[in-house]
Amino acid sequence: MLRFVMEPCACPAALFLLLSAAVLLGATAFEVEIKDDKNATCIYAKLSVNITVQYETNTSSSKNVTFPVPSKVTTNGSSCGSDSEAPILVTHFGNSHSWSLNFTKNESTYSGSALIFTYNTNDTTLFPDALRKGLLSSPATFLGPVPLNSTYKCISSEVVVGKNVTQIIYDVKLEAFVPNGTLGKEVTCDADKPYPSPSPTQPSTTASTTTPAPTSKPLDNPTTGNYTVSDVNGTCLLASMGLQINTSLLSEGENIWTPFNIDPWVIKSNGTCTNQTGTLILTENSTIIEFTFALKNKNHFYLEGVNVTLINGSAFSYRQNQNLSDWEASVGSSYMCHKEQQIKVSEDLFISAFDVRVQPFGVHNGTFDTAQQCSLDDDSIVIPIVVGAALTGLIVIIVVAYLIGRRRGYAGYQTL
Repeated sequence: MLRFVMEPCACPAALFLLLSAAVLLGATAFEVEIKDDKNATCIYAKLSVNITVQYETNTSSSKNVTFPVPSKVTTNGSSCGSDSEAPILVTHFGNSHSWSLNFTKNESTYSGSALIFTYNTNDTTLFPDALRKGLLSSPATFLGPVPLNSTYKCISSEVVVGKNVTQIIYDVKLEAFVPNGTLGKEVTCDADKPYPSPSPTQPSTTASTTTPAPTSKPLDNPTTGNYTVSDVNGTCLLASMGLQINTSLLSEGENIWTPFNIDPWVIKSNGTCTNQTGTLILTENSTIIEFTFALKNKNHFYLEGVNVTLINGSAFSYRQNQNLSDWEASVGSSYMCHKEQQIKVSEDLFISAFDVRVQPFGVHNGTFDTAQQCSLDDDSIVIPIVVGAALTGLIVIIVVAYLIGRRRGYAGYQTL
């Protein structure tokens, strides 16, 4: 049996609230420069961050609070780094809250090695009824590889998920390891670049940007998308699949199931990896799909939960226990299934997944390991069943024919 519960972390419902809050609060950005002992800039950052924190209350329930990092921050603790110490940007605001980002580099690129948001639940303005008091930290990852001597620029929003904290980061202009205090040329993020038109050899399914109208017309299978999640050690989660959302809409007093495809050409993907879980978040406009994978008996992984937030703000989720085995495979291998699979997220929504291949743990060199096929694809089971049924039928026919023959033989020797 599936259990319909909310995930114990910042989930798509919170993401929707956060997206809405970003609009209501407006573009609040902070701008800082960290300088070395020669008064030359080594880190420059201008960005907007909106944060949602999920916390436990005194009544044993959970609550979400959403707020921005304000435009006025302090930078105590920030450092340009040294041969033995990595550069770090630290911003402080409000009642002992802080947002910090460590940087690392190699011969050609720099990146963020750890993003840590620390919040103070003693702040009664934001957390008036918090059960747990004090400073709590939520680590995450932000800022992929950027060429050295260049400024990273990204207007589009990026969803960053940590423990009980979800951040939307946007309007970013940032550079670390600034040479001679002079910012380099701007490098635009992929999300801000125009999406290329699919070539004739690439099947394209255009996803609706508004709530789909009720229809019973079947759709073509969705286009398969390839998605990755990375952490400080490189690629930690791989996924490839085509996704179709089916939701029930009320039209003229009748529930009509309406399908629409998720278009990988316009989708944004991110997520998180830990020793126990792997999360893949796919965002298309305001439709958000979150897959959570977990370990089962330490040597198998499985699909633990799915959360979906639709364009109109409706949120759906389910979580299954370890006794179920959706998308299960051994750690160190990948799960693969070509046939269509349906995941019932709620009574009003299910996901059809096609050509699925996932590996949320033990990824090496950014490639899938040996695949374990699903039972739907395993023709080796079907063939013996068919052959066995045919042989059984043939044996039955022979036995019946033999019995009929014997009966007629006995009839020929009756006593006169």
